[in-house]
Amino acid sequence: MKNRTKRMMCAITIAAMTIGSLAACSKSDSNAAATTTAPAATETTASTPAAETSVLTSGDIITRAAKSGQVGNWGLGNEYEVLALLAKYGLPSEYLSQDFTMDGFDDNSILLASAMTYNELGLVKNSYDGGYKYGDSVNIIDMNDEGVAMMEDNIFCTKTFAKANPETVAAFLYASLKGWEYAVANPEEAAKICYEYGSSVSPEHQEYMAKEVAKLVSTNTKGEKVTEVGLMDDAAMQQTLDIAKQYVTLADASANAAFQAMTLDDIRDASFYTKAKASDGKFAVEKPEVSIQLKWLPDAQFAGYYCALKLGYYTEAGFTDVKIVSGGGDIAETTAVNNGTVDFGVTWETNLASADASGMDLVEIAQIFQRSGLVLVYKPENFK
Repeated sequence: MKNRTKRMMCAITIAAMTIGSLAACSKSDSNAAATTTAPAATETTASTPAAETSVLTSGDIITRAAKSGQVGNWGLGNEYEVLALLAKYGLPSEYLSQDFTMDGFDDNSILLASAMTYNELGLVKNSYDGGYKYGDSVNIIDMNDEGVAMMEDNIFCTKTFAKANPETVAAFLYASLKGWEYAVANPEEAAKICYEYGSSVSPEHQEYMAKEVAKLVSTNTKGEKVTEVGLMDDAAMQQTLDIAKQYVTLADASANAAFQAMTLDDIRDASFYTKAKASDGKFAVEKPEVSIQLKWLPDAQFAGYYCALKLGYYTEAGFTDVKIVSGGGDIAETTAVNNGTVDFGVTWETNLASADASGMDLVEIAQIFQRSGLVLVYKPENFK
């Protein structure tokens, strides 16, 4: 596979990963099994044996792949949904440690490969540079449809900053949400804007990403249209926290106990979102120069912030300067926000909850992605 492909896959896949050193997660070599103890099964496979029907259920597919040891995932936080999915069907919590390409899927060493809808799935399907050219010949198992979805990208800051700068927080939310609304309605233009700011992927893949990210922002875990961008859905957030508590083990015993006792009220505050949505766009910002730390390099995963910057929404809300800080390398968005290097950040709910349990002072103020972007992709012919 081309080096360009591998670099592209590594860059954007890492952007989707969470937890890092906070959780005591193990990761094995690319063809070894990673294991975690799974809870008791909550659902069994379909009662009709796969051999007796030409139409296989998702349970049939998952069971076959799991029993052959060919379910893949990157680990580092993305595995929790996969572990919950395996537990749902009463299967051992084992998965192959998948690398940052889709080569294992391509050569059939991984039958069910993890993919983000806005990144790896596009590379599997599409024929542009770096693509594997499978088109619509592949199928997916969606974490949302399976009831094991976990909430991904949100906006957060510290509780201390929010208390001291309520107008600033509301204004930043107002402009950012306006940017996300534009990105959802105009994904092609959003892709071009992201590319202008130094995109880490090709223009073709950027456009694919923008269209898929728009779906994550505007559709909830049940497949319903979301009318208010950034809404914090308690049910979806609680499901995320519940799954995280089953699989995340923090290295420090007291932090782990705090994590297990955590509630949604400990990690989110909807008052700033309410204030932003009710505003006419006029704010008396306490801090006119602010910054936001991304999880990774500029791309359509963060389109709303780039659109808000490019189209002047931050200026209209009262800011004289807004810096969008790229992630990558050893940069941890939770640490950057907690220590005051930046004012806002983008992270996943599990990341934020783990950080707070470990002594940080973070609070979620808006939920941008309303559904999980993780799927398992497979070739139907491998299950005939």
